[in-house]
Amino acid sequence: MERIPQHVSIIMDGNGRWAKARGLERVKGHIEGVESVRACLEAAVEDGLKYLSVYAFSEENWNRPQEEVMTLMELMMKSMLNEFRSFMQNNIRFMVLGNRARLSEELNAAIDHMMEETAGNTRTTFIVFLSYSGKWDILQAMKKAQAQLSPEAFQALELPDFDQYLVTAGIPDPDLLIRTSGELRISNYLLWQTAYTEFYFTDILWPDFRKPQFREALAEYARRDRRYGKVK
Repeated sequence: MERIPQHVSIIMDGNGRWAKARGLERVKGHIEGVESVRACLEAAVEDGLKYLSVYAFSEENWNRPQEEVMTLMELMMKSMLNEFRSFMQNNIRFMVLGNRARLSEELNAAIDHMMEETAGNTRTTFIVFLSYSGKWDILQAMKKAQAQLSPEAFQALELPDFDQYLVTAGIPDPDLLIRTSGELRISNYLLWQTAYTEFYFTDILWPDFRKPQFREALAEYARRDRRYGKVK
């Protein structure tokens, strides 16, 4: 492939439907979905992507049944611990972005440890958006900018300068956004950052989305003509 995106982001959707179709509990779909994350990260590393990010848990997801929320958080912690050695061996940097104030002390401590230990890795950065929403991100960025700048500087703030106040500061905007399960929306995800992102929607449920499907999305991206509002 001649055109590899720098940053691919994925809205992982369909775990519950995958489990329901097989007569399983919803958590089984989330567990199988972890294998899809692993497969796509392996493909990203193999194909030379610099950034892969996934939408793991939105702020709206806190409204789900408490048992499911707790299960997802436990699965998140277990997955991090299981992948630590692989991240180090494959030179993968790990990041978690979102409203971490809502996470438990135990989970935050595990996240901090993983981020600190992998901070020097340079091959691929793997970002998990956890307890995140695009509207929250823009609001917290505005508050941060207002707190750090004088009133005059705040009023003079230009669009390119605003990026540094988002949680994604220093991270390039996604070139490609993939959403699985047939849903045709972005669900309050990276609203600012996806202004010129290419979208790729597929009916495949997330637990069935593996390397071949990931690479088909990359191939579709390579066929597109990105103009950024300009005429070529």
